Amino acid sequence: QVQLVESGGGLVQAGGSLRLSCAASGVTFSTYAMGWFRQAPGKEREFVSGITRVSGRTYYQDSVRGRFTISRDSANNTVYLQMDSLRPEDTAVYYCAANRLLGVKARDYDYWGQGTQVTVSS
Repeated sequence: QVQLVESGGGLVQAGGSLRLSCAASGVTFSTYAMGWFRQAPGKEREFVSGITRVSGRTYYQDSVRGRFTISRDSANNTVYLQMDSLRPEDTAVYYCAANRLLGVKARDYDYWGQGTQVTVSS
């Protein structure tokens, strides 16, 4: 059974940092691309960042490029999202997702975590 468990969310002031983690089990981690999405109240779930399964190539939404960094640790079956220079508009529930191929749409992904809340105060 595939399970993705996020952690690391919380409340932070604007300009601060958080690091999200997503621990995967029940999958051969190295064979899956991993993505981070977020969903704010009243808005659709949107792609934030992704990392491919083999080359580790990374992709970012324009609004987070230069502030967020995605990485993966295959030894620990974990993907991370380092978030720096946080802004109030980054406030959302953040989800990690896994799929064989990297995509930028939520429907591209087979497996999802339960989400972790990130709140950035101004």
